[in-house]
Amino acid sequence: MTHISGSERSQLLLLPDAVDDCVGADNPVRFIDAFVDGLDLSAAGFACVEPKATGRPGYAPGDILKLYIYGYLNRVRSSRRLEMECHRNIEVIWLLRTLKPDFKTIADFRSDNRAAFLRVFRQFVLLCRRLDLFGRELLAVDGTRIKAVNNKDRNFTKTALEKIHQGGGRAFERIPAAAR
Repeated sequence: MTHISGSERSQLLLLPDAVDDCVGADNPVRFIDAFVDGLDLSAAGFACVEPKATGRPGYAPGDILKLYIYGYLNRVRSSRRLEMECHRNIEVIWLLRTLKPDFKTIADFRSDNRAAFLRVFRQFVLLCRRLDLFGRELLAVDGTRIKAVNNKDRNFTKTALEKIHQGGGRAFERIPAAAR
């Protein structure tokens, strides 16, 4: 009996005839696409909504915004990782209609439109709540910052503590008061 073998890499048609066939009807990227297409980006405060007549045309702000919303929903926040997703992720390829912006373009868009991002993300979250798309799990974030100190004198493993305990009380004095 032979093993299952894959297709030849040199075949002409690797994907279905349309990229749309790869993205299901209930896929969240379709919601992102419809949401951003329904926004008035100039009213939201995005720069460069109207393209300039000179030079090379830039990417439409709606397309880069779709990429960012997709990235935030899927925990991809780095502009370099978003660029990689544009090349390999079929959902992003569908969402951006095969556009592949570079990381600098993606990063500059975020820095140029910070205030507009806040408004749009607030609208997005409110719409998702109204449509009951969020599970409404409780999340807690602790903002405490603790300086890590892990030198030989303060690093205690189970084995080290057993040796200290067997050695008697004098070794216990070596443990700082905060670690006791």
